[in-house]
Amino acid sequence: MAARVRRNSWLYLLLLPGVAYFLVFRYAPMGGAVIAFKDYVPFLGIGDSPWVGLAHFTDFFTNPDFPRLLANTLVLALLNLCVAFPLTIVLAILLNELRLNLLKRTVQTLVYIPHFLSWTVVASLTYLLLSVEAGPLLQLIQSVTGSEVTPLTDPGWFRALIVAQEVWKNTGWGTIIFLAALATVDQEQYEAAIVDGAGRFQRVWHVTLPSIRGTIVIMLVLAIGQILNTGFEQIYLMTNALNRSVADVFDTYVYFVGITQGAYSYSTAVGLFKAIVGVVLVLGADRLAKKLDGSGIF
Repeated sequence: MAARVRRNSWLYLLLLPGVAYFLVFRYAPMGGAVIAFKDYVPFLGIGDSPWVGLAHFTDFFTNPDFPRLLANTLVLALLNLCVAFPLTIVLAILLNELRLNLLKRTVQTLVYIPHFLSWTVVASLTYLLLSVEAGPLLQLIQSVTGSEVTPLTDPGWFRALIVAQEVWKNTGWGTIIFLAALATVDQEQYEAAIVDGAGRFQRVWHVTLPSIRGTIVIMLVLAIGQILNTGFEQIYLMTNALNRSVADVFDTYVYFVGITQGAYSYSTAVGLFKAIVGVVLVLGADRLAKKLDGSGIF
C-alpha cells in the first residue's frame, strides 16, 4: 500500500482538494444535525441546548402544510425525472450520431452554455420572455392559443415553466457522461448490425441503448436519490404570491422557516428527513436495479 502511494503520489495529491471539499462542506456539517433533536438556543450553543427527542419531526409530520409540501415536491421531482432524464439520453444519442465533427462540436458547445448561467439569469430571461407588458414569447403563445394567459402568475403554468427551465439549462450538460459511455461502444457491433440490414433506429435500439444500459441505471439511481431536492434557487426565484400553492416545496420551506423565522432545530429536522429519504431511495433503487438488470452502484 505504501509503495503504491509513493508510486502514485501526484495522483493522490490531485485528489486532496476534492477530499478536503467533502470533508469540510459535506461531512463536517453533519455534526450540526444533532440540533434536530434539540431545542437549539444560539446563546447556549449546541451542547447545552435541551434535548426534545422527536418533537420537531412530530410537529413537521402533523403540520397541515406537510401534505401540500410533499405533493408539490414529488410532482416537480417526478416531472423532471420523467422528462429531463430521458431527454438527456436522447440528446446524447443524437449528438453521437452526428458525423461532421465541426457541427458536432458546435452543437455541443451551444447546449453546454446554459449550464453555466446562474438560476438568477435563467429566471430573469423567463420573466423577460413572458412579461405581460412586452414578453415576445407570451405574445406568441397568446396569438397561437387566442386566449389571455399569464404563465408567471398562473399556478397551472408553474410546473411546466420549472421543467422547461431545467431541460434548457441542464440537459446539454447531462449528456457528457452518456457521450463518454457511447464512446466505449464496440464499433464492430454497429458493423454487424448494418450487415444484418438494421436501420439507424434499429441500431440505436438494439446496440446503442443496451451498451450504455449500465450507465443509464447508475445515473437513474443517483437521480432517484435526489428526488426531494428540487432546487432552492430556481423555485424561490419563480415563486410569487399567486402561484405559492403549487410552488412551496421542502427546500423553500426550510429557508422560510429556518432563516426568516429562526426555527433552526425545526428546519434541521426537515432537512434531515429529506436526507434520510434520499438514502433510502438510493439504496432501494440500487437493490431493485440489481434484481432487474444486474447492475448498480453498491
